[in-house]
Amino acid sequence: MVRIGRHTREVEEALDRWVSWARRCRIPAFVDLQKRIARHRKTIDVTLDHGLSNGLIESTNTKIRVLTRMAFGSTKPEALVALAVLGGCCPPLPGREAPK
Repeated sequence: MVRIGRHTREVEEALDRWVSWARRCRIPAFVDLQKRIARHRKTIDVTLDHGLSNGLIESTNTKIRVLTRMAFGSTKPEALVALAVLGGCCPPLPGREAPK
């Protein structure tokens, strides 16, 4: 998980203002989005309070999927490992040194 910010109150107030505006909006997509935000607001607020995001994990998963497609057709798994190491797709893990 990655920290995403420290201005929680400002973000919550801005989201409150937008949701208030979207409730009165006549654009169906915005009305639907504000309903989803209202439904998940508690989770959103907790995420903002703790300042965590799984963005780094998601981006690493995407890079691994791309490398797997690039290695398709190779008969050995070492090709995928080599692409990952050479491509810099190995993020430093807690308590371990980054690969050189």
